[in-house]
Amino acid sequence: MKAQIKILYIALLSLALVMTGCRKPDSPFALDGECDIVSLTLDDQYTGSIDLARRTVVVAIPEAYSEELMTLTALKLSAGATANVKVGDKLNLTAPRMISVTNGNTYQEFTLSVKHDEAHILSFVINGEYAGLINESMRTITVQVPSGTDLAHLTPTITVSPGATVTPAGGIACDFTHPVEFTVTYNTASTTYTVTVKEMGKPKALYVGLAATQQQLNSEEQAACTWLLTSVEGAQYASMADIAAGAVDMSECKVIWWHLHKDGGIDGKGQFENNAGDALLAKDNLAAYYHAGGNLLLTRFATYLPAYIGEADCVPNNCWGQNEENAETVSGPWEFSIAGHTGHPLWQNLLMNAERPENVFTCDAGYRITNSTAQYHIGTDWGGYDNREMFRKKTGAVDIAGGADAVVAWEYLRTAEHGAIICIGSGCYDWYSVAGDAGTEYYHANIAKITENAINYLIK
Repeated sequence: MKAQIKILYIALLSLALVMTGCRKPDSPFALDGECDIVSLTLDDQYTGSIDLARRTVVVAIPEAYSEELMTLTALKLSAGATANVKVGDKLNLTAPRMISVTNGNTYQEFTLSVKHDEAHILSFVINGEYAGLINESMRTITVQVPSGTDLAHLTPTITVSPGATVTPAGGIACDFTHPVEFTVTYNTASTTYTVTVKEMGKPKALYVGLAATQQQLNSEEQAACTWLLTSVEGAQYASMADIAAGAVDMSECKVIWWHLHKDGGIDGKGQFENNAGDALLAKDNLAAYYHAGGNLLLTRFATYLPAYIGEADCVPNNCWGQNEENAETVSGPWEFSIAGHTGHPLWQNLLMNAERPENVFTCDAGYRITNSTAQYHIGTDWGGYDNREMFRKKTGAVDIAGGADAVVAWEYLRTAEHGAIICIGSGCYDWYSVAGDAGTEYYHANIAKITENAINYLIK
């Protein structure tokens, strides 16, 4: 009977521990007082916001305030509790730190962090349709609207940092015949953006996609599109439906770029046709553009397109991809071979590894990549492309990157009958990582540089 009571006591004690969230550093039988942080203040004036359920303490501080050496000036705990920090301690909060609160034989850990006041415009859309391109470093926003739009009566929809306010407010018609300043404020933070709305002229470069608008592109495609629109003068976005309808004047367009991403990949013409219907509707107009001397940059699964606009009926035969949310985290830089092609204009002025001068690196450790690949397998084992000479003969293209058993980038050379096409199907060519900035600190800059090189090469 005593043994049964003891077992019941331990079970009830364990349940109590789960319900309180406290841990036991010593005896499994003693459960003393609560072990919470009741209040906390840094530098006499910055009070923490405490979430007992998540066991976090977040202290809001001014936008430019240093968090390197902050003084713990007030700390109130549950009755009878102690902590591994005390009033008067100097804390380096450039990274979150753990605070352990102990009460008798129980303890609980809290994560203490600081959050600088932020006041930013996150998105700016005119009339619910035309998205602004935000240059955070220059504090400018540029919005392009169709020719003939009445710039004096346009209504912006504005998304700002959590808790912030913006003046003039969104949802109210404004006169954009001249640049307008919008100021965002939150506590100590304040940022002023200059918004310029201009009518679209004839595009000099086009980013095309299946989505009706730029903001409806998936994250991978949107990252690529944003780079183009903010980096190439006269660049615009157009949907494949716009191209199919003849709604875009391409008479001055030097290059069209299509970067097609599909979670899980596209493997074979059947899947391409099922996933790119609007592109097939636009193929005749794209073919006319190409055969009039226009140039195309086709990346990822867009590399299927040449087979539909007049080139040989060949598509990449070695294709796959992961889902963005479940993307692989790389443990080190990823690379592809340019052996035999190091002199090609696409591979110039990149960040190179001196120990591997015939390889291009495109991301750093920590990057999360879908490894979305649309390449040609080379070899006698399968696929129909025994060697590179056979690849060139069948496709009509010239290989410009790839290892012994693959072509990961290729080119359709300009002729008197058509413009040029650059295709990049390497899984290393990736614009967006769900990990944010992780893995982008060095080699990932090569993605933009390769693309810049390709565009400059095509429009020369």
